[in-house]
Formats: sequence, structure tokens, C-alpha cells
Amino acid sequence: QYFDFVEAAGGIVKRKDTYLFIKRNGFWDIPKGKLDEGEIPENAAIREIEEECGINGPQLKDPICLTYHTYLFKGKPTIKKTYWYSLDYFGDKKLKGQKEEGISQVKWFKLDEIEKIRKNTFASILEVMDTYFNQK
Repeated sequence: QYFDFVEAAGGIVKRKDTYLFIKRNGFWDIPKGKLDEGEIPENAAIREIEEECGINGPQLKDPICLTYHTYLFKGKPTIKKTYWYSLDYFGDKKLKGQKEEGISQVKWFKLDEIEKIRKNTFASILEVMDTYFNQK
């Protein structure tokens, strides 16, 4: 086949009146990652958020949307399908970014600070954010 196909999952985590975002390779992003073999998207979203942000037990609420994007991975055209979810988190505010994933910052943002993310992120992330925040 011409394209490799990758599935990923992640989500926007809400804690009280704040939302969790990561800074990866210089851009604001929503925590997400590839599904392991046989893993369902819901479980992958929780696992990836825990790994990338250093939190435990975010609780899955609702699907937000699906996104598709293409990129080159090791020279091979790749299609990535990402499942996005909304999650709630009731733990403490302490965060720890996963350095080996290129994550330099993990931060809780209030709604009036979200504009900072919008100015330095990807079109596919804006799509997820718009869908999520317009559902609220």
C-alpha cells in the first residue's frame, strides 16, 4: 500500500475551571499518542494523557471528534486517524511532561488564556478545540 495508516487517541482534560495542554517541539498541543496493538481508543487516550502529562486517572466523558492528517514518517506517507475525547480530572494540579516525547511544558489553562494556545498550534488542533469549546 502507498500510505501507512496510524491510529492515535487523546483528549482535552478539564480540572475545575482549567484545561490541560502540552508544549511539544515548540508548539502547543493536546496530549495524544498511538494506539498499542489491540488497544481501544478510549484506553489509549487515558494512557497517553497519563504518560505525557504525569497525571493519574483522568475520567473519560464524551467523544469530541475524529481528525485525519497526513505526514511523512521516515520518508513514508502516513495517514493518522486520531480519536479525541473530553475527560475530567479530579487529582492534584502537579504535572510532569514526558521529555522523551519532546514535551517541554505541561500546563493548566483557564478559558481566558486559551488564545495563547490558538496562536501557536496546528490546524488539526484548532479543529478539535473549536469542536470541544463550542459544545460547552
